Amino acid sequence: MKRRVSITGIGLVSGLGTGLDEHWQGLMAGRSSIGPITAFDASGFPCRIAAASPTAQIKDFVPKSYRKATKVMARDIELAVIAADLAARQAGLITPGTHDDAAAAGRTYAAERTACHIGASLIAAELDELTYALHKSAPNGQFDIHHWGREGMQSLTPLWLLKYLPNMLACHVTIVHDSRGPSNTITCAEASGSLSMGESLRVIQRGAADCGFCGGATARMNLMSFIRDVFTGRMTVENDHPASAVRPFDVSAAGTAVGDGASILILESNETLEKRGGKALAEVMGFGASQSLNRANRNTSPAPDGRGVRLAIEAALRDAAIPAGEIDFIIPTGLGHAPSDQAEAAALLAVFGDALAQTPVLSPKASIGNTVAGAGAMDVGIAARCLAEGVLPPIMNRAHALPGLGATRPKRAPLYALCVSSGLCGQNAAVVLKKA
Repeated sequence: MKRRVSITGIGLVSGLGTGLDEHWQGLMAGRSSIGPITAFDASGFPCRIAAASPTAQIKDFVPKSYRKATKVMARDIELAVIAADLAARQAGLITPGTHDDAAAAGRTYAAERTACHIGASLIAAELDELTYALHKSAPNGQFDIHHWGREGMQSLTPLWLLKYLPNMLACHVTIVHDSRGPSNTITCAEASGSLSMGESLRVIQRGAADCGFCGGATARMNLMSFIRDVFTGRMTVENDHPASAVRPFDVSAAGTAVGDGASILILESNETLEKRGGKALAEVMGFGASQSLNRANRNTSPAPDGRGVRLAIEAALRDAAIPAGEIDFIIPTGLGHAPSDQAEAAALLAVFGDALAQTPVLSPKASIGNTVAGAGAMDVGIAARCLAEGVLPPIMNRAHALPGLGATRPKRAPLYALCVSSGLCGQNAAVVLKKA
């Protein structure tokens, strides 16, 4: 019999602020954090808006003894470490990261019983760190790969690679909190955070760990990263009205905007949680994953019938052992990119049928943008807060919902929630939560 698992800590960082409370207040107020890009000159791009995260300082979220290591942290890594600290403290965990002398204080979980699975994006290097190296690689004004190998790379700092490897998010979190249990990094775009959560969930369920850090993080306010986002063809060009530019599941949806974001969740076995006298924020009832296939556009959006997304939802509902009709609200990917939204809506209609019209479908990306690797677990954290509070934030930027959608209030006090993440390139994940 698999063990029951609950969420006990939620650490969020996005354009709405640092910490779960700031996010909740912003969502409930219907506030958008999407605005003109100021981190670099975006005037030459068709999309010139995004949601930048607040300037939380990494040194305030790591032990003094670890501050030297922050010099080799890209912003993606910083966001993950900050969110992990927030989550661990909310859960009331005693680790070397939350207490100067965790051994004397009596750490909550043994190092080998603590897992860590964190989703990441392909981290983009800062241009000022590459400029001289690229200059050395273009002796005649044109880039030469042979010169890059011989002279260019020699101009990079010896520790350069440690700053940009995607697995360094989990690496630093495990070192700070001395987590020596199962660990992994998943790089599956918007599905990364939810898939990482699924990894920690299964590890705890089968008894290989009692506690786990999971989720994802990404920093999008980087010129190289932003170029990649533009090349996906999913970005909005409505720059004059940033607050209303991203309209998930609206018939006028015209594209998405990206945002910095991190969400790290603490999962614990209900058994060990009860023994230590901790508090659950929501119980994880089911998880499912699948792969979409859309050859027509190389998986930049799910196939129009939403089959892959549907398979992940159905798998999560089976795992939770509850019928679709028990779900009180849904947080899908909801990019505001019409082909993606329409495919997700088709999947939801296939699963829920007529009941979908009475089930609210929330759209946090209208407020915080697409936080890519940070998105899936961020939606789960928001859903857990909705269940705990018994209320839902207002649905933003949806004046004319896609067919089959339209509910704004749940049919009862929310008991079950469904979160769905569909990533660029086709990976899908679904999570079912229950009110604690």
